[in-house]
Amino acid sequence: MSVDHHWSRYATDGTLVSVTKQSTQRKESQTAREFAMRFSSTPRGARLARRLTAHRLNAWDLPYDSAANDTAVAIVAELAANAVRHGRVLGRDFHVLLRLTGDTVRIEVTDTRAERVPAAPEDRVPDPLAESGRGLLIVECLAGAWGWHPRQDAPGKTVWAEYALGG
Repeated sequence: MSVDHHWSRYATDGTLVSVTKQSTQRKESQTAREFAMRFSSTPRGARLARRLTAHRLNAWDLPYDSAANDTAVAIVAELAANAVRHGRVLGRDFHVLLRLTGDTVRIEVTDTRAERVPAAPEDRVPDPLAESGRGLLIVECLAGAWGWHPRQDAPGKTVWAEYALGG
């Protein structure tokens, strides 16, 4: 896989970020498009992740007003909000990876908090009067599959979701 990294101080209060422009991978004549970026673990970073996801998907011919764009953005919004709220470590960023392969969008959000992992589905029943606690339930409803795994190269975890276009 060919990856083109650009380093920038764009929109993260001076924090260096890595932007992966576009990657092509030949696998049964499919082209994989990829976007990766680090964001500050703040509400502003989560909002920027959401906006750049919508922009990138639009550039990949999934228009802003399409159900596919809206669904993927909603998944990123929930996972990024969780990374900021539950995975934040002072001075550490979270990472978003979008990969479009064929008719599937894979979204990965990585944070640096290894000890706070998503609860099992049977343990995720929020209080009906609570103002929070429904993010992963929303992801579960929108995505065809989702899960998490420990981060390979450093402390933390990656929460991922896959969404089939048109599904």
